[in-house]
Order: sequence, then structure tokens, then C-alpha cells
Amino acid sequence: MLADRPEFKDRVDAGQRLARALAGHVIDRPLVLALPRGGVPVAYEVARALEAELDIVLVRKLGAPGHEELGIGAVIDGAHPQVVLNEEIVRQVSPSADFLQGETWRQLQEIERRRKIYLGDRPPVNVEGRNVILVDDGIATGGTVRAALQGLAKSQPANIILAVPVAPAETLRDLAKYVDEIVCLSEPDPFYAVGAHYGDFRQTGDAEVKRLLDEAHRGPAGMKAVPQTP
Repeated sequence: MLADRPEFKDRVDAGQRLARALAGHVIDRPLVLALPRGGVPVAYEVARALEAELDIVLVRKLGAPGHEELGIGAVIDGAHPQVVLNEEIVRQVSPSADFLQGETWRQLQEIERRRKIYLGDRPPVNVEGRNVILVDDGIATGGTVRAALQGLAKSQPANIILAVPVAPAETLRDLAKYVDEIVCLSEPDPFYAVGAHYGDFRQTGDAEVKRLLDEAHRGPAGMKAVPQTP
């Protein structure tokens, strides 16, 4: 059964608590990467507390020929966009090289469109050699996070920390092989869904994502003061 009171009031509360859990880690020049949209308010609090750069990671599924809902892989954006293929499904579907190239290009165009909405003309931060903290508001099955982690690894960061407020233990075990460390505040069993562990889990809009990323880009002076814990 779920507790009478959810673990987290909202994404801001989750982000501040996640930031406190990360504060004891010695992380040189951390780069916080958020999965939009719900991961951005959480990651903003982490980046603010750690005085770190904040950027986003956009992931787009590559659909199979004639079956767009069937993912044969994903495209992960960044300074050097990466393609991660599900080799088992690719063998089953046998898409042509022309199809893969065209589908990849189409999804890269969509990624670029979304990035412009959130960040304007600011280029992605290069993760090579950086200590990366990937943040989302929670993980259920982990498909999107897994693709993001595989893509990030191809860009050769120094270390990858996966930091989330809530996720099922089984999913975290599956993701552990893609990261150097996992910081997760709650591993409820039964899990149900990410939103079940928040008091307020309303959808994060594009305008809020853009506002938070703009504030982070302006640096500490642009970020709101961290409220004092009562």
C-alpha cells in the first residue's frame, strides 16, 4: 500500500532533497543534465545547490518501418548526437540503411526544434571529460533513461551519476551497468507509478522549462535563493 503522505511534495521538494543527498559527493566541475520536461525542475534545484551548469538531454525514439510505435533505437542529442540501436529488434525488422538514415535525420530535426524552444540558439554543452549528473523526476521502466545513458557514454564523460528521487529497485539494478553511481532517495515496493509518490505531479510546461533553463544559464545571480529549511 502507498503511504498516506507521498514521499515528495512536488518536484521542487524532490530536487532540493536530491541536492542534499548529492552535496556530500566530491564532484569536480559537475554538469547536471535533465530529461525534459519533468526532470528540469528537479535538476534545476540540484544544479543550483551544486553551483553546476545545467543542460538538457533530449531523447527521440527511432520507429520501425510501418510500425512507429516499435522502437528500434533512439537518438540522443548533445554536442555530438548519438544513435543507440536495439540490435535484437533491428535484426528482427531488418530496416534498410536508407530508412535508418532518414528516420535518424527526422528525429534529429525534431530534437533541434525542441532544443530551440527551450534554449534558443545556445549549443549543447560538451560532456566529454565532464562529471555528469543525469536527473529525472523519477523512473518507472527506465527505457528513456537507458537510451540517454547509453548515448552519453558514447560521448566519453569522465563519470556518470544517475540521480533520481524515486524508482523501483529492479529498474535501478538494470541501469547500474550504464553508470558509475546511482543516487536514489526512494525505492518503494510496490512501485505503481512515478506520480503516485508526489503530492503535486502536475505536468511541467514548456514555458516553465524555458524559464528555469534561462535562469540557470544566467548563473547564480539568475537563480532564485534557496529557501531555508525550517
